[in-house]
Order: sequence, then C-alpha cells, then structure tokens
Amino acid sequence: MKVLQVSAVVVVLDQITKALTRSYLDLYDSVPVITNFFHLTYVTNDGMAFGLNFPGGSFVFLVISIILTIVIFMYLWKEQNNHMLMRLSLALILAGAVGNLIDRLLFGKVVDFFDFMLGDYHWYIFNVADSAVTIGMILFLYFSFIIQPKLQTKTVS
Repeated sequence: MKVLQVSAVVVVLDQITKALTRSYLDLYDSVPVITNFFHLTYVTNDGMAFGLNFPGGSFVFLVISIILTIVIFMYLWKEQNNHMLMRLSLALILAGAVGNLIDRLLFGKVVDFFDFMLGDYHWYIFNVADSAVTIGMILFLYFSFIIQPKLQTKTVS
C-alpha cells in the first residue's frame, strides 16, 4: 500500500524534528521564529493530545495507545481498496499515532515544539505527529460526510 509510504515519511519527519528539538533546545526554551506569533518551544507531554491527562496514569494510556494504533492499522488494511482520500486520511492518523507512540515507548513522554500565539493567547504546543493526526481526521471527516455520500448516490442511481 503506497499510503504506508506516506505514513513512513511522516513518522521519520516527526522523529527527526523531535530529535533536533531535544538536541538543540533545553526543556522549556523558546525560540521566536515570528515574534509573538510562532515560536519553537520545547515542552514534553506525558498525557493525551493537548496535554490532557488520562485517568489511570501514563501506563494505561500507553497500553490504550498501542491498542488504538493496531486498530487504525487494521482499519487501513481493511480499506486498502477504498477511495484514496480515505486511505490517506487513515495513513496520516496512523503516522501520528506511531510517531507519538515511539516517544512514549522510548522516553515516557512526547516532545512538542510548535508554539503558535496571538498576543497573550497560546494554542496548545504540538508536533508533526499531532499535525498528521489533525489533518488525517479533517480528511477522514471530509471524505465521510462530503465525498462518500456523493459516491453512494452515484452507485445507487
């Protein structure tokens, strides 16, 4: 499946950017790229997306992450003959899950570094894997609610 190549590229990019962050920044360092809008800020996250914590601690979350990653892969495998947009969305979600899972397995926490702000308002600090999951979910929802109904209408008529 060629979409797994997309997953692999995203995972490699995610791991390289996290390694660079760990190598060149100290924890909590913040380097302005565009002052008061975009900084590279090194933080870690041992919880869920956006720093949310999971009841039962990081071990329970790690086990659930492994299970969900396997489920996403199985779903992608099941959909291997489906529309390319559906497969791409799942490949991006899988890549993000794997990228953050690697961090959890190796370091016990995930490295985040993209820090966007407007004035005093800061969005949650995130990474390439989080971006892949978000883009994958947007594509998945777009396919599910916009493309797929149109395809079903064409097959029925």
